[in-house]
Amino acid sequence: MSTTYRLTLDQLKNRIRTAQIKAAISVNRELIALYWDIGKLIAERQQTEGWGRSTVERLAADLKHEFEGVSGFSTQNLWYMRGFYLAWTRDVKELQQPVGDLDGENLPQPVAEIPWGHNIQLVTKIKDPAERIWYAQKTLENGWSRNVLVHQIESDLYRRQGGAISNFHATLPAPQSDLAHQLLKDPYTFDFLTLAEAVQERDLEQGLIDHIQKFLLELGMGFAFVGRQYHLDVGGEDFYLDLLFYHLQLRCYVVIDLKVEKFKPEFAGKMNFYLAAVDDLIRHPNDQPSIGLIICKERNRVIVEYSLRDTRKPMGVAEYVLTQRLPTNLSEKLPAVTDLAATINAEAIVTRDR
Repeated sequence: MSTTYRLTLDQLKNRIRTAQIKAAISVNRELIALYWDIGKLIAERQQTEGWGRSTVERLAADLKHEFEGVSGFSTQNLWYMRGFYLAWTRDVKELQQPVGDLDGENLPQPVAEIPWGHNIQLVTKIKDPAERIWYAQKTLENGWSRNVLVHQIESDLYRRQGGAISNFHATLPAPQSDLAHQLLKDPYTFDFLTLAEAVQERDLEQGLIDHIQKFLLELGMGFAFVGRQYHLDVGGEDFYLDLLFYHLQLRCYVVIDLKVEKFKPEFAGKMNFYLAAVDDLIRHPNDQPSIGLIICKERNRVIVEYSLRDTRKPMGVAEYVLTQRLPTNLSEKLPAVTDLAATINAEAIVTRDR
């Protein structure tokens, strides 16, 4: 097989894959357009004809009978189509950004390009249209499955992204500093770990390695795992990095230091030392400056800001949580800590007086 033939074959393979992707996007866009039209029609008939639940159920049955073997015309899905149309026609006017055009109607471009199942999750789980668009864009950028999208929504990634305290704007050039800042979250959610509150740092580290796929998902796109307890020989002495990653977009090493206690100023000094050593010993000349991330149990914003203010190496500080907070509908039904304590004390007094 000649070199020319192999190159030609590779070119054709890439062309076919590109065409397949474009065809899939085109088919998906047509499906979204169809569901948009059906939702629009139902919403309009409700206003003009007083359509109710029984009429929509009849419509679903007639469509399934007419298009036997074609899925997507269940009663529930028709209601989703109506909700999809109403959500974007009602909310799109509030968005201060360009939108695409779908058969004469305005619809944010990413929304028309993600699968219908993803759109159902966005409309049913998120009220804020700007937040919905953000998740749609991230879905396209990262290729999230529906389950991954649901996980990111439930972990409130929209509000956690870019929330860590850092000195990136003072230590990195503008394009890289903005990207680096957006990559860090606060807090990091390690709810896939089953660890006690009195966890040791090695336990936390081991748990993250044992669940490296979920940990990488929580870190975000672009992180490549390099090593755990990565060895550095500095001045004839041994030092070990908790976790070392390489970020493919930033083109730099990312050093992660895990702390199961509240942030202390000396943590920044230690990270500064680590970053200097990594930049000198393993960083390639074409790599960007290494970045440090200190993930701790809790942190005081003022103390962190003072600690990072004059630090010359780029680093950020974020908290971690092992379990997510209870949903509002559950937390409202549970007694407050003070009420529970009062009840326990009252029962203790009754028992003592018997």
